[in-house]
Amino acid sequence: MPPYPGPVSTVLDGPTAPGGRGAAAYAAAVAATLEPQDWLPLAAAHAERADALTAVWRAARAEGRKHAIEDFLFTYYPTRIAHLRRWHPGAGVALVLPNDSAPDPDPDPDPDPDPEDRTAWRWHRTSPPAGEPHAVVRLDAEAFLADRGDTVRYVRDLLAATSSRPGTFGCFGLHEWAMVYRDREAGRDQRHPLPLRLGHAGTDAVVEANPVRCSHFDAFRFFTPEATSRNQLQPTRAAQVGMEQPGCLHANMDLYKWCLKLGPAVPGDLLLDAFELARDIRWTDMAASPYDVSGYDVPGVEIETPQGKAEYVRRQREFAQRSGELRQRLLRACDAVLDPIPDAVRDAGPAES
Repeated sequence: MPPYPGPVSTVLDGPTAPGGRGAAAYAAAVAATLEPQDWLPLAAAHAERADALTAVWRAARAEGRKHAIEDFLFTYYPTRIAHLRRWHPGAGVALVLPNDSAPDPDPDPDPDPDPEDRTAWRWHRTSPPAGEPHAVVRLDAEAFLADRGDTVRYVRDLLAATSSRPGTFGCFGLHEWAMVYRDREAGRDQRHPLPLRLGHAGTDAVVEANPVRCSHFDAFRFFTPEATSRNQLQPTRAAQVGMEQPGCLHANMDLYKWCLKLGPAVPGDLLLDAFELARDIRWTDMAASPYDVSGYDVPGVEIETPQGKAEYVRRQREFAQRSGELRQRLLRACDAVLDPIPDAVRDAGPAES
């Protein structure tokens, strides 16, 4: 296996939800109806890309092995392979169903559910379009917002606030070190079943010799009790919107979490782009951690040295650039569902010029 899985080159150029508000967004969304010959290949290519992105983890799981690096993507994040493989066009895009997918007018009262039956998916609405032979399915934005509206608004506020700030690049990944600080002295088991590259005393010494500046609450909450007071910041859940910044590796990994939270409102290519970013960051996160990851054929980023710090910042800036682009796309996905197209406008179709 290569030392790093590397990016998957497959990029889908399929449709995404309209990004702006107002008349232009209405016109784009009304016109966004895809025929089966257009969207079925996109859905198939999406599933293939998902399989490629998860190949390393699935191989380990099939052999009954733990994967200390990639397991995180499937435990901390509520990832289900079936859902990751499922393509959505996003809000405002309707899909014309093939003949064999039209809703059954007299369904079996106790059928076996078909996971690929889009007409049965939660928050989807199927309607027979006037003058057309096929049924059309789309995200029911009203139903989705009734259940997830608070989540969508929170995610949008968080994304916008994070995007408005400059990134900071002086943490050097010490959050992982702070999570095992003085574990040996306290008689605690460390978080991962991997040896510490510098041993316990050497790991503690790195934490004590470097300033700890973690702004991400979901990393900070796993600090050992002895490490929390060493952090120059004291993030809380309530302060998350006010503290998140785009240089943070974990804030950028969490773009994948927000895609999962928004479910079918997120276009499939954005979901997989966010997953790929989270996977790439996870490999760096562990390479820069106190753990010895040489068993995964990945060289460590020795952040206790000037060279290691420089390499960490280089990667951190690259991830910040990638995440900035994804954050804007996710903001547009939030706007598309928060400002849905009224049924009367959508059903009327695009205005003639």
